[in-house]
Amino acid sequence: MSRLFNVAVVGATGAVGRMMIRVLEERDFPVKNLRLFASERSRGKKLTFKGEEIPVEVLEEQKSFSGLEIALFSAGAARSLDYAPRFAADGAVVVDNSSAWRMDPEVPLVVPEVNPHAVAGYKNKGIIANPNCSTIQMVVALKPLHDYSRIKRVVVSTYQAVSGAGQKAIDELIAQTKAWCQEEEIPEARVFPYQIAFNCLPHIDVFLDNGYTKEEMKMVNETKKIMEDEAIAVTATTVRVPVFYGHAEAVNIETEEKITVEKARELLSNFPGIVVIDDPGAKKYPLQIDVAGRDEVFVGRIREDESIANGLNLWVVADNLRKGAATNAVQIAEILAKEYL
Repeated sequence: MSRLFNVAVVGATGAVGRMMIRVLEERDFPVKNLRLFASERSRGKKLTFKGEEIPVEVLEEQKSFSGLEIALFSAGAARSLDYAPRFAADGAVVVDNSSAWRMDPEVPLVVPEVNPHAVAGYKNKGIIANPNCSTIQMVVALKPLHDYSRIKRVVVSTYQAVSGAGQKAIDELIAQTKAWCQEEEIPEARVFPYQIAFNCLPHIDVFLDNGYTKEEMKMVNETKKIMEDEAIAVTATTVRVPVFYGHAEAVNIETEEKITVEKARELLSNFPGIVVIDDPGAKKYPLQIDVAGRDEVFVGRIREDESIANGLNLWVVADNLRKGAATNAVQIAEILAKEYL
């Protein structure tokens, strides 16, 4: 990257937006000027980037976004549908973290380790979609196995941290846990449909007519698009668990040809962005508390599925705010800056 870029973060004061700013700094992205946007609620706030305090601009008050070259969006689907085309029309390439554009056939859905070539599709609408957090970490683990022997079917159960639902969800878990520990009445659930402290909720996003939740169908549909294989059969059960940061997934796959455990470990260990922690004898496997703050996808509990001829089980863990959102978006921006802009 030989030049600097004018960059925006939209939804800058939210958990993912703040992480985007942090990752831009940590990865030393070539920023010339950084502009931060958020809603009216953030009026007057300032955020720090590389030691400089940058005022947060009220998004709704802006008439023009000219001069910006890359815009990282973390402002929700409704605002993305409204504002992403405006940023693109004024010359910025938008990397959007919401669900708004993911299944648009003209918008690429990108995980840099899996389908970096798809970034070129930004030229259609000036928008690139960041996949769902739970999908991102899964497809990173699937890719090297799929390249070796095509994956026919995926059955995944997730154990997703409350931070995936935002800061209010984190606060709700804290408040309920404190009340329980102090033997006080547990506050009424407001973010989640039921108490999340010391509980698991098999319900993320809204239920659809087929009985699945929207989160589950995101994993089904996004996996097919990212892996560029509509024939992969995917079924998912997504569960919210009382963990602050990090999503874990139990992933069962069936491949066309057999992949031994040893070969799977080799393929995964040699793939960029994956760390294998898999030593059952020493009780070593990825944990959510250990991967928080990391950008890699961690894989362990690699074992054959003895109920079918060509099956494998994997335990896949990643930080949902970083690789599941902010880091993936910045990685996409890095490809744009290096190869296209």
